[in-house]
Amino acid sequence: MTSTGVRSFWAVLTVVGVIILFWYAASVPMNIKGVLTELERAGESVDPPNAADRRDMNEFGLILDNSFAIDETWEQDRPRLPAPHQVAEELWDSTVEKKITSKRSLIYHSWVTLSATMLGFAIGTGLGILLAVGIVHSRVMDLSVMPWAIVSQTIPIIALAPMIIVVLYSVGIQGIIPKAIISAYLSFFPVVVGMVKGLRSPDAMQLDLLRTYNASQSQGFWKLRLPASMPYLFTSLKIGIAASLVGAIVGELPTGAVAGLGARLLAGSYYGQTVQIWSALFAAAILAACLVGLLGLIERSVLKRMGMAQ
Repeated sequence: MTSTGVRSFWAVLTVVGVIILFWYAASVPMNIKGVLTELERAGESVDPPNAADRRDMNEFGLILDNSFAIDETWEQDRPRLPAPHQVAEELWDSTVEKKITSKRSLIYHSWVTLSATMLGFAIGTGLGILLAVGIVHSRVMDLSVMPWAIVSQTIPIIALAPMIIVVLYSVGIQGIIPKAIISAYLSFFPVVVGMVKGLRSPDAMQLDLLRTYNASQSQGFWKLRLPASMPYLFTSLKIGIAASLVGAIVGELPTGAVAGLGARLLAGSYYGQTVQIWSALFAAAILAACLVGLLGLIERSVLKRMGMAQ
């Protein structure tokens, strides 16, 4: 590893360490009232002596008066804010220690969400590329389609998702398709914008050179515009795949799904299992990071084969 890589590693490690320390510190005031209530019910002496007095005090006053209970704030079964080690333990238990076919396995739920994500991402990417090509080559589409593409992103997905699901259910379309359409809705816009920018990136001198060679419009597209758009496309795909994952999770929420990361979030919310909620959130973040990393590897491979590797 180079010296630059070592410095980057330690910089990332330092930031992660600071976040974890801050997280532990934030867990104490968030959970202290619940801990004191549990201790009081168990018959242990706490200060102040009753819940009525406790409501009139802020969390920091309770911490100063009951510093012995700080350790308990990191061990609650249902904390307001779980400690980092509680989330890590839940992730380990629901991935490594559970069969991947188990309904309690995060790997199983991640696969359900990933299926809808990839289908929606494929639909959104295909649609985005086609729209971008049309916008670049047609003035009419540029003036008509692009504004509507922008306006479409102003509609909150949390409001649109139930409408899409209800409409599709009414015509008998269920399962993965509604979630995939919601994913496609979120992922197509970054692809459209990035691809349009990429296809228009060749400068006037390069375009004039093609005209000098009497190249057709299709030859200009395949030989110049498309290769020039690759860096822009992959950047957009990284944004689109993350947005697609969010769309798949949001699509699981209005349906009361029993499988998927959205279903884990719903179940945790229904039963007050905050540790389960946080573990599902981290599973989604890890899944998104893996997908973006995979696209990064594909990008380097493709650009290297094209002689554009950085």
